[in-house]
Amino acid sequence: MTAKLTALRADITQLDVDAIVNAANSSLLGGGGVDGAIHRAAGPELVAACRLLGGCKIGEAKLTPGFRLPSRWVVHTVGPVWRGGLQGEPEMLAACYRHSLQQAAAQGARSIAFPCISTGIYGYPLEPAARVAVATVRSSLAEPSLADIGEVTFCCFSEADLMVYQRVLAVDSAR
Repeated sequence: MTAKLTALRADITQLDVDAIVNAANSSLLGGGGVDGAIHRAAGPELVAACRLLGGCKIGEAKLTPGFRLPSRWVVHTVGPVWRGGLQGEPEMLAACYRHSLQQAAAQGARSIAFPCISTGIYGYPLEPAARVAVATVRSSLAEPSLADIGEVTFCCFSEADLMVYQRVLAVDSAR
């Protein structure tokens, strides 16, 4: 099965998918941006569940139930802070996408939505981040353990973000 990859502008906390990905900080206890929005929408049970996880390292991913969200699962991942691109940021960002897909697939997820990981306060430039995201998801979905994931959504906060993701998806699919 070939997974369908799409980009849309939406509130990730409202998406009806099996799993959403949280661009979290290393404590996993909530923050600003996407992280704060997911924690608010999921309710206080999410922070309680995250306390039991012992934090998360950059590039890794950990899973909790979605609690009050439409999604059954939240996959928490910690993206890299942009430091010019020569400190391993692309590899760390790719690891976020790979490990998030693996966590979701291990729970039987067939659909997953990603925010634009690391592009907010962490300062990763959008276009290079989108290229890493799309290329990593496409290559990862070729792994037999991820074959059941049939739908991947790149959930964008702004119209400008959406345009970049749509362009990257179009270029990537033409290859």
